[in-house]
Amino acid sequence: MVREHIDTIDSLLARYVAGTLPTPARVLVEAHLELKPQSRIKVANLEAMAGLELMATDPVPLDDRDAMLARVLGSKVPEAPVVARSAATRVFPKALYDFVGFDAGDVPWRTRMPGFKEYDLGDIEGCHVNLFWIKPGRTVPAHTHEGSELSLVLDGAFSDARGHYGRGDISVADDSVDHRPHADSGRPCIGFAVMDAPLKLTGSFRQLIGDIIG
Repeated sequence: MVREHIDTIDSLLARYVAGTLPTPARVLVEAHLELKPQSRIKVANLEAMAGLELMATDPVPLDDRDAMLARVLGSKVPEAPVVARSAATRVFPKALYDFVGFDAGDVPWRTRMPGFKEYDLGDIEGCHVNLFWIKPGRTVPAHTHEGSELSLVLDGAFSDARGHYGRGDISVADDSVDHRPHADSGRPCIGFAVMDAPLKLTGSFRQLIGDIIG
């Protein structure tokens, strides 16, 4: 994303392990890992593979080795984070809560169209970042993307032609994806989205008007 194209979950996790993701995308992945323990196994395997690759790399001499060693030995051990008791009742995983500074109940939503709200966090490190809220049973107008879009479901769920996305799932979309997300009935769908290029509305004019009106 931004520097590298991302079109699958595997490529996203690989960029995360490599440390090349911009901050919003890194936060999105860390929130995903909190909600989906099975993905931590994949990340651990990727880290092990990266370690083996590093071990196979020819060593490079260090400049001022003694000073570097002294800095490492003199550094403080980080303290374990203190997690508030209320964390168990949060909708937002800790990584996202720390990033935005509040939980789902305190989001200052703005209505963008009937049944669709958004909180725009603006542009961060080349990415446009926002939280979204979709009314139960609401359909988002059909669209595609001029770059990569990552959407993490935080509560509720939505579906498109590619599948069903519930809490903790990540939807990865790019210019090859033209979709029309539909929120499940029963509860709103709340998510966190990171994109590195604008989206583009598609579909017929009649369908677009119908989706916008809701």
